[in-house]
Amino acid sequence: MRVLMFGWEFPPHISGGLGTACYGLTKGLAKLKNIEVIFVVPKAFGDEDQTAMKLIGANNISVSKKEIQFEENQKKIDYFEVNSQIIPYVGEDEFWKLKSGKYPKGTKFIETDKSCKIDFSGTYGTNLLQEIKNYALIAEIIARDNTFDIIHAHDWLAYPAGIAAKKVSGKPLVIHVHATDFDRSGKDVNPRVYSIEREGMEMADKIIVVSNLTRNIVIEKYGASPEKVTTVYNAVEPISISENTKLRKGVDEKIVTFLGRITMQKGPEYFIEAANIVLKKMGNIRFVMAGSGDMMDAMVVRAAELGISDKFHFTGFLQGDDVFQMFKMTDVFVMPSVSEPFGIVPLEAMQANVPVIISNQSGVAEILKHAIKIDFWDTLAMADAIYGLLKYPSLSKHFKKAGKKEVGNFKWKNSAKRVKKVYKSALNKL
Repeated sequence: MRVLMFGWEFPPHISGGLGTACYGLTKGLAKLKNIEVIFVVPKAFGDEDQTAMKLIGANNISVSKKEIQFEENQKKIDYFEVNSQIIPYVGEDEFWKLKSGKYPKGTKFIETDKSCKIDFSGTYGTNLLQEIKNYALIAEIIARDNTFDIIHAHDWLAYPAGIAAKKVSGKPLVIHVHATDFDRSGKDVNPRVYSIEREGMEMADKIIVVSNLTRNIVIEKYGASPEKVTTVYNAVEPISISENTKLRKGVDEKIVTFLGRITMQKGPEYFIEAANIVLKKMGNIRFVMAGSGDMMDAMVVRAAELGISDKFHFTGFLQGDDVFQMFKMTDVFVMPSVSEPFGIVPLEAMQANVPVIISNQSGVAEILKHAIKIDFWDTLAMADAIYGLLKYPSLSKHFKKAGKKEVGNFKWKNSAKRVKKVYKSALNKL
């Protein structure tokens, strides 16, 4: 079975859990028999790990222009594929010149470089919606030029690409919901994002969600048919021995860590309020907020208002070895998410021998037994849990030992097996 998979990011160029999940799942699928993955991203940087799949960057695909070289005279001829209905142009003058001609209905004019390639940022910038549209156009070309059995699109940014590939190929589409705009925005749902998400769910033959929490949102808020939606929990990459040897703690004080995007969804303000409560009881402790996001400045201000800035540290965005270094220094990890579809970071913390506190409003709470669970808004309960894990070594030891053993069962290969069943179900519909 050959899978044409669309995502928006891939390690080492990631901004959160989406890229980590895509990488883990592709590696899990690679371990299964008769599965081959072609993974497409808007921008390939060239340093991605391709041992588990073939990676294609949409930024490296020429739009509707090909080059032929004749051996006898070594001359090159450029031509455009008329049936693609995509006409590239370079600059405004060329656009108006081409626009004056006659073309079939539905022809699209796309600005490219001189090689007829579209420039993608590979990020989440101000031009995001246009990049999503351009990504879908490239998906049409990739779907025409590659042989595959099924399409798999990760999260809303890749849904239009998956839909475009389905329309061109007639192959079944599986979408993977890692989060919805109800998670990211709360009550202030972006109507344009919602419409993209809803169209993806309507066009999909099967929908994979990362938790039952997300499954309920997909069914209730987007009107998806329950039999179409399957929950497949995420997993975690095992830490190698070489990585373990690098991890060293260099401070005597207790460290409590928040690691994630500093946005409304992640509940950073509740972490700061709980920290203030704990610091009134204990002095030999420091709090760390590792990450970046639109609420970071407000959190710095709030820590200052509470008078705890000398006990509070903001590291900025961490990835790779820096994450493991942070965990090695951490005595307690807290994820106070307001709405977390899953949450891979607590699994990584448990793997690193760190006891974790997670919100009941997270998908990972559905499968974890050896984690302390609190409501994100209950800062008193959060503070009590932090205090208990720091004050009583036997309690901390229990959660470390039991947690590390438990997380060892969450393997990407197992998640991949469940995804493969979804593929087979989608193919059997044909």
